[in-house]
Amino acid sequence: MSDLPVVAIVGRPNVGKSTLLNRILGRREAIVEEHPGVTRDRKEVEAERAGRSFRLVDTGGWLPGGTDLDEKVSRQSERAVAGADAVLFVVDTTVGITDEDARVADWLQRTGRPVLLVANKVDDSVHEAATWELLSLGVGEPLPVSALHGRGAGDLLDALVAALPPALSVIEAVAEAEAEAEAEADRMFSVAIVGRPNVGKSTLFNRLIGDERAVVHDLPGTTRDAIDTVVETEDGPVRFIDTAGMRRRSRIDEGTEYYSLVRALQAVDRADVALLLIDATESVTAQDQRLAERIDAAGCPIVVLLNKWETLDAEDRAEVTRQVGDKLHFVGDAVVLKISAKTGKGVHKLLPALADAIEAYHRRVPTRRVNEVIVAAQAAQPAPHGARVLYALQGAADPPTFTLFANRELPATYLRYLERKLREAFDLGATPVKLRVRRRSA
Repeated sequence: MSDLPVVAIVGRPNVGKSTLLNRILGRREAIVEEHPGVTRDRKEVEAERAGRSFRLVDTGGWLPGGTDLDEKVSRQSERAVAGADAVLFVVDTTVGITDEDARVADWLQRTGRPVLLVANKVDDSVHEAATWELLSLGVGEPLPVSALHGRGAGDLLDALVAALPPALSVIEAVAEAEAEAEAEADRMFSVAIVGRPNVGKSTLFNRLIGDERAVVHDLPGTTRDAIDTVVETEDGPVRFIDTAGMRRRSRIDEGTEYYSLVRALQAVDRADVALLLIDATESVTAQDQRLAERIDAAGCPIVVLLNKWETLDAEDRAEVTRQVGDKLHFVGDAVVLKISAKTGKGVHKLLPALADAIEAYHRRVPTRRVNEVIVAAQAAQPAPHGARVLYALQGAADPPTFTLFANRELPATYLRYLERKLREAFDLGATPVKLRVRRRSA
């Protein structure tokens, strides 16, 4: 993880915390809706002001004493503040001080963290006078801001940068930049956890990372944004991406659900392996099948996880196994693991399965061996219309990328055939393989 200072954005529900995060970033990163409770997990992003970089942590509303879900979301806010170097405490000026605001202020005073009081929704100078009553919260002078329209955002950011710990020295900054460049050169292996709503993705995510990072609750749709966490494994760092549940488009009837779907699909597109989590107690549904097709279409290898396996009897287990082979036949030799995200049974097999994919992800193959495989493949099944590969090499790793020099265009079906032969020959398993074709005369 980066050594950048951390800034937590907190407050009661629906005061504009996610809107403020988007304003600071200058882009729509967090999902924003007009009703409370949209943000439920901690979301971390990197921001910059006047050459000073820092990490912003968006949180759900702090509302202890509410429902079970409210309590879990509040715990996430508390974790964020515990690890923060500064806190942006957001209050809705149009509403004034509420009992919940006062409780948040009391809690923040006890943490000892530097707090900047953000008087949000001050859209013009007329409403600025109302901000002074916020002094009674006891956390400092209010900073009037309109997160929606940007009014006062520059002054807020200047005050925030001044409140952060001293910046690194030039020598330290150069050393950190060199380390980051080396890390970027060795791109991190990414794993997306996807599945229908409420199949146990966040429970699995928390078990894998060893921390209650994502809110777990039996209400479908709890995770709205994709949440990333880096886990150190014996095979190096792995980025796990927890995503919102993916529904059919015809069932998405609100903006929040739409943006959650977009984030989940983006997570699949940038992942190196997707863990498709299926609720085994509901068998393999048509939606599971569609999700697998979407992942396969993105060129992302799949590991199928049958969750809640321990609750099935022998007959049900046999039926689910048959359905995987029947309905998910197109994913080929994908690894299928039977697990319990809740108890952890079988989850220990996941990292070893991923280790093979990670090793293959970094694999480099001598040019001679690549050409031997291509020549043999073409001898067994020539390409149509006189097309053929004249020469081939592995141009890059992370993931394995092969460049094929051909005398004419190769059909997509034939490229898939060559990819399969390369996978088999070099034991590439569940890792992406890219083929690039360049035209050359014979």
